[in-house]
Amino acid sequence: MSSEPGLTAVVSERRHLLNLAYRLLGSLADAEDVVQETYVRWYALSRAQQAEIAAPAAWLTTVASRICLDQLGSARARRERYVGQWIPEPLPGRSAWVSVGSDPGDPADRITLDESVTMAFLVVLDAMTPAERVAFVLHDVFRYPFAEVGEIVGRSAAACRQLATSARRRVETATGVVTSPDAGVVRAFQRAWSAGDIEGLLAVLAPDAVATGDGGGVVHAAPEPVIGREAVARFFAERSGTPGMELAEVEVNGQPGLAARVDGATVSVLAFAIEQGRISRVWAVLNPEKLQGWVGAVAE
Repeated sequence: MSSEPGLTAVVSERRHLLNLAYRLLGSLADAEDVVQETYVRWYALSRAQQAEIAAPAAWLTTVASRICLDQLGSARARRERYVGQWIPEPLPGRSAWVSVGSDPGDPADRITLDESVTMAFLVVLDAMTPAERVAFVLHDVFRYPFAEVGEIVGRSAAACRQLATSARRRVETATGVVTSPDAGVVRAFQRAWSAGDIEGLLAVLAPDAVATGDGGGVVHAAPEPVIGREAVARFFAERSGTPGMELAEVEVNGQPGLAARVDGATVSVLAFAIEQGRISRVWAVLNPEKLQGWVGAVAE
């Protein structure tokens, strides 16, 4: 096995491919499937075919990106059938992941938690066309030259430049993408929510605050976003008395967030965007299929 062409280079690309696929798809499960399929295609090549590939890492990136591009195209049709609002899959922070029984494959160790995986950023990425998203992520996040991006997506370098420019405008004009949540503001929200304190909630919410929930049709969630400070405050205050529920401060996609737990099981993960010291966006993921990575998460 050690004589296999480029084995070390091929194996060492796994984390890079997972980071790329998660940013392109917003789902860890889908990203893992993409990486698996990419390696299946590599090992389906003969030894002679592998040896002819001068840069195995580049080959793997190209294949993974094209698989993601195909999935993004079909995802739009799937989203039309999705029940309620769709929010990217939240990732736990490293300190929230149980080390007992874990392995180097744990999500917190595999995904680099930087500004390109914040919930606000992923939500903006999700609003892009598949081509925009791939061109933007490859160039602006992973720093691939447009010539290489063009080869990967099957378009000219000039066309990819235009796609990335269009995507960049979306990011620059999106609300709450640049500002990082402050742990103190999130903690104030937690205390007010736990107490059912509407005035306390109003104090930490921006006037145009929006709360979005994703239950995926599996568990109950508001079918449409809750809009406006007063409406959001009432929404959470009315849900403060859930029997056995506790709120824990956690790291969500590298930023301060909350996990709602009932009898020790995580039933919801909340991510925030904050502008001028107040919460402008709340994203609550309740779909248990998107909380698999939180089964072993613990309070920080």
